[in-house]
Amino acid sequence: MKLSGGVEWALHCCVVLTAATDPVPAARLAELHDVSPSYLAKQLQALSRAGLVKSVQGKTGGYVLTRAATEITVLDVVQAVDGASPAFTCTEIRQRGPFGTPPEECVKACPIARAMGAADAAWRASLQGVSIADLVGSVRRDSGPEALPRIGDWLNSATTSGG
Repeated sequence: MKLSGGVEWALHCCVVLTAATDPVPAARLAELHDVSPSYLAKQLQALSRAGLVKSVQGKTGGYVLTRAATEITVLDVVQAVDGASPAFTCTEIRQRGPFGTPPEECVKACPIARAMGAADAAWRASLQGVSIADLVGSVRRDSGPEALPRIGDWLNSATTSGG
């Protein structure tokens, strides 16, 4: 399974938005992460379409989470950015070629499709079991309890100073 870079960026944004008290402009999030503002804006738009963040308009506008970090999962973010399609799509190759199985005999998914479907389900269940709040907790443990508040202060300083 290969995810786009946008998933990483979107997850980082969701984590740091938990530390902000005011809406955070996309440009400020891009600056924080040293990433392309236009590409990050696309990821934020995808999160917005999925209802995970909302855009607040105006001079002090920007992005905010739409619900508690405990209620947003890593899977929610992955699906918002990369879509909900399964990683594997069976094309019924077993029905092709000189020894192809007739379609009417293919009454259940082939072993390959079943194995890939089970792996996809396990992967999704694992991501569904991790919330943004869980990631925030890991950041606190790994980087110290002051890391996110410091980032939150930095993010908020742009909205209070007009920059």
